[in-house]
Amino acid sequence: MFDIDRFVADCRAALGEPTPELAMREILERAVSRPSDLEAALGTPRRGEIAALHRAPDLTILNVVWTPCMSINPHNHRMWAAIGLYGGREDNIFHRRSPEGLSLAGRREVSTGEVLLLGHDVIHSVENPLRSYAGAIHIYGGDLFAPGRSEWIPGVPGEQPFDVERARRVMAEANELWESAQPLRT
Repeated sequence: MFDIDRFVADCRAALGEPTPELAMREILERAVSRPSDLEAALGTPRRGEIAALHRAPDLTILNVVWTPCMSINPHNHRMWAAIGLYGGREDNIFHRRSPEGLSLAGRREVSTGEVLLLGHDVIHSVENPLRSYAGAIHIYGGDLFAPGRSEWIPGVPGEQPFDVERARRVMAEANELWESAQPLRT
């Protein structure tokens, strides 16, 4: 059975490793290798959400549930990140800065049981291309909610400060859109 407190303690201990992001990847790989245990502990994904499991100046751990068919704007973390899927799929689209703004730099699909490690300077957007919820544990090497991150918003020129509340509104709008498109169940 997945124990959230034990997982957080293991992640906190891994911060003392010479390369904590590699240690986090191993911890996360073990966790997502048993997706049913994670789902039992965190709940079956039924609505998109960004829920903090742990937040400190040196470590943030989130349970992120992506609503079916949703996407989120390009953004950076300015810290390493380890992302592990316990359900569904998360498509990461990588971008690089260019004189015209952002240009496409690649993409990587992450499916149930897989882990993706992101470096400090990565800019990416995320899509859930499936018609089912995607559940993921995201681990960050710092306080993701503190100032210092950026995002690129369609129709707004240039780089903008990242706003977690805007990300939560995008998630809420995706939930509303998805739920309104579903047939009524009786």
